[in-house]
Amino acid sequence: MHMSDAEFERTVTEALATVPQRFKQALSNIAITVAHEPTDKEYVNMTHGNGELLGLYQGIPLPQRTTGYAGVLPDRITIFKGPHERICSTHEQMVAQIRKTVLHELGHYFGFDDAYLHSHGY
Repeated sequence: MHMSDAEFERTVTEALATVPQRFKQALSNIAITVAHEPTDKEYVNMTHGNGELLGLYQGIPLPQRTTGYAGVLPDRITIFKGPHERICSTHEQMVAQIRKTVLHELGHYFGFDDAYLHSHGY
């Protein structure tokens, strides 16, 4: 499914609106960005079961933070457009997958690893 950049950004906004309220507070401290494709450096060792890197959390997970954390740039979740387009065939699938990707990346923010997140459906 192909979308214009503006359509994809609107779809990301639509998906973010469906994130459970208890997680939305965490999102206020995390920048959500969109990129077309992951870079080679981002992609290395970070693919999911479908061979696509859908999103990426960059920051310091909450359990690893110390009192010296103040002044650090905000954490960031990047949602990759191309991989989502390749695995989704409808708008509804796109919204659901972006939501799942955001929740997966938020899981990393809370300190969960990929094995745990995948075993719980994220």
